[in-house]
Amino acid sequence: MGTDTNGSTVAIVSQHFPPDSSGNASRVHDTAKHLTSEGWDVTVLAPPPAFPHGQFDRRWERRRTRDEDGVTVHNLWAWQPTAEDPGFVSRMAYYLLFPVHALLWLLVHHREVDVVITSSPPIFTGIAGLPFGLLGTTPWIVDVRDLWIDASIGLGFIAEGGIAERISRLYERRVLSTADRITVTTSVLGDRLADRYRLDREKIVHLPNGVDTDEFEPSESTSNPTIVYTGNVGHAQDLASCIRAISRLDHPAASLKIVGDGDIKGDLEGIAREEELNGVVEFTGLVPREEIPAILDEAMIGIAPLKSDESLEYAVPTKAYEYMAYELPVVATGIGEIESLIEASGGGFHVENDPDAIAEAFQSLLENEETRAELGANGREHMIERYDRGVVARHLSSTLEDVIEHADRSVVTTRLSNRLDEVRET
Repeated sequence: MGTDTNGSTVAIVSQHFPPDSSGNASRVHDTAKHLTSEGWDVTVLAPPPAFPHGQFDRRWERRRTRDEDGVTVHNLWAWQPTAEDPGFVSRMAYYLLFPVHALLWLLVHHREVDVVITSSPPIFTGIAGLPFGLLGTTPWIVDVRDLWIDASIGLGFIAEGGIAERISRLYERRVLSTADRITVTTSVLGDRLADRYRLDREKIVHLPNGVDTDEFEPSESTSNPTIVYTGNVGHAQDLASCIRAISRLDHPAASLKIVGDGDIKGDLEGIAREEELNGVVEFTGLVPREEIPAILDEAMIGIAPLKSDESLEYAVPTKAYEYMAYELPVVATGIGEIESLIEASGGGFHVENDPDAIAEAFQSLLENEETRAELGANGREHMIERYDRGVVARHLSSTLEDVIEHADRSVVTTRLSNRLDEVRET
């Protein structure tokens, strides 16, 4: 029998939450909202909005509290980079000050919290939960969405085998081995973590990113020949190849809309100028989250262009789920899980990281309405059946119930053991 969730409080510690614009921000928001529907009292701890960097003014309040969709959100002060591509010191201050502040909040309010979730990336959010895991006072779930260390090495941010990697590995090992449960987005991610850190596979739970299929539901409006990308404009995305692919199309009305911001936006704008694509490639910058559905509804193709790198083979971008929910055929690049999703769903084309191959996929879809309709329908059906965020949240709710129930049994066992020791001594 599961634990009664009425009155039970879950605290979610996340580096990103709306109005931050990222796949993880929207996922944490939707997860928290659906958990309230399952009967949980949900509190989210997040820093002031600062991502993509350079899009927000700094805030200096120690805490700003608001209610959003029945969720209590505490924005706790942390360093907020204002440069588009922050330097190392600014990034580390952003990553480290927030979880320390979240830990202080949890220490003060720990009697009000029944279970803690820390969401990664970045890996440092685990700082807020580690003391509770070590002491065994509050059940703790580590939500892992990314092989953050591997990605940092693959993208050249830290040196393989260097002191930064060694310290990060030791820390991550401690966090994952201490947590009561580890939730992962893909089976590849879970296997990687279990093998690297010799983890108990029984405490690893598969919870995919998913999408709110009610919010992301297509209308009957006519789409434009627009190819759309939504999300972080960062180093892991091969948007450069997509821009070059546009210059190879034989379609006078086709355009590429890049919705979002990030570290490499300026570089991509330079490529668009080099390819003489002014007016064809549009960079909208950051837009409010609530505008994304309308943007997708007007588009014809969605792109999920991951770089072809082994460090990213576990990744499935949230945008891919959103495109499919909107019946947009997906053109994806990269290796591993993203390729598996395209194949299993029948919702798009997976191609090599090559402008000519990408252009060929674009051209085929733009010219064939029947193919677009078939792939789009396949994708939405797959999302409803397997990746709706309400379904995912119910699975998470069961996991939360399980760790609380297990913690309660452990407390009872400990008390009985202590009582028996007292009886023996007398």
